[in-house]
Parts: sequence; C-alpha cells; structure tokens
Amino acid sequence: MQKYVFVTGGVMSSLGKGLTAASIGKLLEAKGLKIAMIKADPYLNVDPGTMNPFEHGEVYVTDDGAETDLDLGHYYRFTNSPLSQASNVTTGKIYETIIKQERRGDYLGKTVQVVPHVTDEIKRHFIACGKQEEGIDVVLIEIGGTVGDIESGPFLEAVRQFKQEHNGNCMNVHITYVPYLPAAGEVKTKPTQHSVQMLRQIGIMPDVIVCRCEEPLNDELKRKISLFCSVPEKRVIDLPDVEHSIYEVPIYLRDQGLDGAIADLLGLENKPSTLKTWESMLQSMLACKGEITVGIVGKYLDHADAYKSVFESLEHGAIAAGVQLTIEKIDSEAIGSLEEMEQAANECDGLLVPGGFGPRGWEGMVFAAQYCREKGIPYFGICLGMQVLCVEFARNKLGLSGANSTEMDHDCNDPIISLLEEQHQVEDKGGTMRLGAQACELKQPSKAYSAYGSKNISERHRHRLEFNNAYIERCQEAGLAFVGMQPERNLVEVVEVAGHPWMVAVQYHPEFKSSPTKPHPLFRDFVLAMIEQKGVRG
Repeated sequence: MQKYVFVTGGVMSSLGKGLTAASIGKLLEAKGLKIAMIKADPYLNVDPGTMNPFEHGEVYVTDDGAETDLDLGHYYRFTNSPLSQASNVTTGKIYETIIKQERRGDYLGKTVQVVPHVTDEIKRHFIACGKQEEGIDVVLIEIGGTVGDIESGPFLEAVRQFKQEHNGNCMNVHITYVPYLPAAGEVKTKPTQHSVQMLRQIGIMPDVIVCRCEEPLNDELKRKISLFCSVPEKRVIDLPDVEHSIYEVPIYLRDQGLDGAIADLLGLENKPSTLKTWESMLQSMLACKGEITVGIVGKYLDHADAYKSVFESLEHGAIAAGVQLTIEKIDSEAIGSLEEMEQAANECDGLLVPGGFGPRGWEGMVFAAQYCREKGIPYFGICLGMQVLCVEFARNKLGLSGANSTEMDHDCNDPIISLLEEQHQVEDKGGTMRLGAQACELKQPSKAYSAYGSKNISERHRHRLEFNNAYIERCQEAGLAFVGMQPERNLVEVVEVAGHPWMVAVQYHPEFKSSPTKPHPLFRDFVLAMIEQKGVRG
C-alpha cells in the first residue's frame, strides 16, 4: 500500500511549504524510498501558464509539456521524483474536467456538487500521482494556499476524506509561523494554535507541526505548542531561517528527527538517512573562495521568484566551480543606450538575459548583447535571450537596422525572429506554446558540445517564436554559428558568436534541469567563463 504525506500551511503564505515538502522528499529518498510529489493549487487558472511572473513567479515546465507551479522546480532540485502532467493540479483543472464530463452526460442526470464530485476528482489526482512510475513508496502532496482560505476548502475536504479512506497510510505535516514581536520581546505561539484549531475544525488532525521562525524555538515553547495543539513534543519541529542556503533545510530537519517521525507514523522501516553527497555539496559551497558577479538583465527582477530556477542554476554552477556568486539585477527597462548598459554592467564578469515575453525592456536587453559582443564579456542568453542575441547581431553585424522580432514589431523590415507557422492560427494562450522536451543535435567543435560532451541532447522549451531560417546563411557568413538544431524540423536551438570568449544562447530552458549536486553543463561553463574573464580583467 502506498503511503501519503500531506503538507499544509497556516497563518500566512510564503512560509516555504514547497521547500519543506522537497526536503521531506529528500530525506525519504535518503532512506531508500521512492517518492512522487504533487502540488495542488487552489486557484481557478487551469495552470499558471497564462499568469504574469509578478503574479506567481516563474512557470516550471516538465518533459511532457506541463506548465506548472514553481515549487516543482524545488522538487526537481531536491529529489528524484518523477515530474509530469500528474504532478500539478489546480481548481481550474478539476472544474474543467468535471464540466466536460457533465456536458457529455457522464453523471447520468445527477446534481453535480463539490462533495462528492469535486473532492472525488481531487482524490483521483492524488492517486494518479503515485502511478506515474512503478515502485513508488510514498506520495507527497503539497496543498497550496493557507488553511482557512475559501479557495482551498475543497482540497482540504478531499484530504480529510482521503485520510479516512486510507486509514493508517496517511499523515499530515502542518507548517505554521511562530512570530517574534520585538516590542513585547516575546515569541508568540497563538497564531499556530489558531491555525491548528482551524485545521481540526475541517476534520484534519496534524501529525507533525513544522514551525517557521526567526530563531530556533526553546523546549518551553515546543511544550506549549504540543499541549495546545495535541501533537507530541518530539513532533513539534522548528525551522528557523537557514544561515547560508536553502539546501541546508534537509539537514536541519533530519537533525530534529523529522524523517524518523514520518517513518514511524507511516509504519515504514526507519533506516538511517544517507545524505553524504548532499552534505559534501554543502561543504563545498561553504568552502568557496573568490567571487564573481553576474548581471541578470531582465524586467521581472522586482519579484524574487520570477527567475527562481535561473538564480538557483547559477548558484549550482558557482558551487561546482568553487566560487561565491553575487547577482547584480539590471532592469532592462532602465537601459536606453549602450553607454547606460556599460555603466550598469561595469562590475559584472558576465551577463545573462533570461526568458520573457512582450516588448517592455526589449531594447535594453539588445544593448546588453551588443555590450557583451563588442567588449568580449561572457554572455548567456536563454529563450528570449537567444532571440535578443540574434536581433542585435543582425542589426549591428549585418547592417539590418530594421531587424527585430515580430513579437516586438509585427511589421518589421527584417523579421529575424518570427512565429512558427502553426502558431499563426492559435487563439487560446494557455498550453499552446512549443512546450516540453525536444531533441537537439549539437555540432562540434562548439562551446555547447564541449559543455554537454554529447552530440544528442534533450531540453525543455516554452516559447512561440523561432529564429527565421531565411537569415541563417547571411548570419553564418558574418560569424554567428548555429551549433544546435532540432533535427526533425531544422529549428535553431543553440547559437554562438564565433571568436568570442563565451557568447552562447539557447532557445530552450536549461535552468529547469539543474540541481546542486548535478549542475547544468551550460551554467557550469558560463561560470567558468566568468572566472576566466575576471582573471583577464584583474
């Protein structure tokens, strides 16, 4: 019988449920268990694919083309959980399925209600997550939102029913906030008590309480939470802000015995958790010497999670290279000339232009590519960042002053970047881009081939526009190398500027396949190029 761990949150949002769930997954895998993870989001969007990054942060993409919540990025970086369409469910997806069934007459004339029809569909997704692969022992289910939200009510009711139907094979980890009030000089447990009381009113008894806090909780506070929340004291776990990195969280939770408590509650063999590789990575991170600065030239920089996977992947590359990384955020909207770009990036050892949509800040990104190309500064372009590189090259090396992307100027004279033919007929925005894993063939010699060490690779995509192949020959003659192509449709995947120390851009999203113990090869080599650049600059 598969086991299920439900992760819920109370008091407030942004407590780190995703990180905690991923850390629990890491600990269970360290016991030799195979896990699967699913994020249940209460919003009415079918998926986050149509959301502005300021609304929801980045959209994480799986191999099978699911546009999902950013917490799946945490799952990938921490665990070996399979990630697919079955790994993220929303209220919108649930209702979309039910309404289609009702229109077909599948309910045989019955009144369709939240209970049992909505809750049954939610439970079906819980079970489907555990069937993605053979041999899954534990399914971790993170419930988005906060206990007490109107939106999350059906999901929590489904959890209550599921625990009753699978008695002995389910447990709940409830994450709350224990604030410190400076004016009173006290740590307050009342918000946690109220959150647990609300959860119990729904019919869910927490088995473990994880308390987010500024500093570790003393034994007296844990006893108080234990007494008022009816949870054994040893299952009251504090999780203060970590000192160095989010990758310390699994170690901190293990040292408090959370993995053992979960194993005991689910009747699993309580083997010691083996985290040698993870601990070695943390030691390497703490031992990093020297420092490099990378400039992120984008337009969603005010939202901490908009480029989450990019930031983390850069950190992975820095750990592998043994250096400390400083990220300089450069607002592309504020850049109106090459001189302003040079001034903004003066202290940077390299620039990265990440993905994005729309014309806002576009010209500032083009200046970033020009600055790097002309000054020999390492440049890494991702998705939109590749299109930026190609347009800049066409304007300033081919002399095509009207070169642009049709996304930015539909009637431009030289559409270097244009819509795929099949995209012209698309009306719905959700789930209609080029999504998921696609094959790519790399040419050698090239920096991309040197990084991967392989001719055939697979990477994840999320975009509508492509390089216009009518300009390939002219660009090649001027020194733009097309070193990666999608073999079946001859789509441009990787470009490099010939003779440049390291100017590489890709149409796909390599940040979705990087982890701290296995950094993505392109991020690793980009960091190495910046180290070399810093040495050249002295």
